[in-house]
Amino acid sequence: MKSSPVNRGSSMKILTVIGARPQFIKAIALSVAAARSGDVEEILLHTGQHYDDNMSEVFFRDLGLPQPKYRFNIGGGSHGEMTGKQLIAIEEALVQEKPDVLLVYGDTNSTLAGALAAAKMHIPVAHVEAGLRSFNKRMPEELNRILTDHVSRWLFAPTQTAVDNLKREAVSGAEVHLVGDVMYDVAKLFIDNPRHRTAIAETLGVQRGKYAVATIHRQENTDVPERLLAILGALAEHTKHQPVILPIHPRTAKMVRQNPQADALLSQITTIDPVGFFDMATLLSGAALAITDSGGLQKEAYFHRVPCVTVRDETEWVELIDMGWNRLPEKLEKDSILSAITQARIPEGPDPAPYGQGNAADEILKVLRG
Repeated sequence: MKSSPVNRGSSMKILTVIGARPQFIKAIALSVAAARSGDVEEILLHTGQHYDDNMSEVFFRDLGLPQPKYRFNIGGGSHGEMTGKQLIAIEEALVQEKPDVLLVYGDTNSTLAGALAAAKMHIPVAHVEAGLRSFNKRMPEELNRILTDHVSRWLFAPTQTAVDNLKREAVSGAEVHLVGDVMYDVAKLFIDNPRHRTAIAETLGVQRGKYAVATIHRQENTDVPERLLAILGALAEHTKHQPVILPIHPRTAKMVRQNPQADALLSQITTIDPVGFFDMATLLSGAALAITDSGGLQKEAYFHRVPCVTVRDETEWVELIDMGWNRLPEKLEKDSILSAITQARIPEGPDPAPYGQGNAADEILKVLRG
């Protein structure tokens, strides 16, 4: 679809809302492209949805992401409480800044709060990573991404599947653009520059290609005891074959402390505090396998050509399932998870490169500037 520019021939002001680890990573690519352009002013607003230093501040330090002009500490609480507080705070910033565009990433509560605040003030919304669908509306993320898509003016889809989803929904009044994945932009910064590799694997005493890396943080896994025990049980069992490195999310740590059985299983796994982008990229690039419930890490594993098992009932990144790089357990039970881990391997055959060429940020700015 033909782009409608924001304001041709003058500087453009973008207010970007971020709040969670994956969004900090995604924001790097576009922030770098905006600074390079010379005619785009980007203002960052950090809701504080992730407030732990290792889940937040480390990305500003390590990756050179500009410090946010607005920083709120709105994390924790119920989904409604968090989203409502964020909406109020973001609205106040929009009144102050009067941006040409409100830009949001992904599917968090921060994403929805930003999109709703701007849409109600008739400020056009740009949604990066639009069109993803798990088709499970019990997931808060699914509701966030659907509602955000339907109030946005520009929908920047990372894959053809996402474009097809938006066409089926007949999202009205929006421009749909296939631009590729900004996560790939950032991954290439690491992949193309070996100097970014850290010594974390040596510090942990693991050898390249002989360990697994895991992340577990979604509420449907951490807050349901049966699921938490099944996942931790599978990880603990897998340690008999190779070490499992688990950077532990604050929510996961909290729920494990409340469950003696989970705590006993966790003691069999190599746990570390959450790590920054370069440490995580180093761990992931050297791993034999990734085991995760994260949306972003599924793709990051693929970018480093590491097979993945996603401990969820479904995934929005269906291309990775189709290509064989990712697997879903048949059931969220210990034996089923272990079976998926055993079957995970690097697939044979051609690689269709579904996430673009690593220039998504430039394509997004090109569309916005017209």
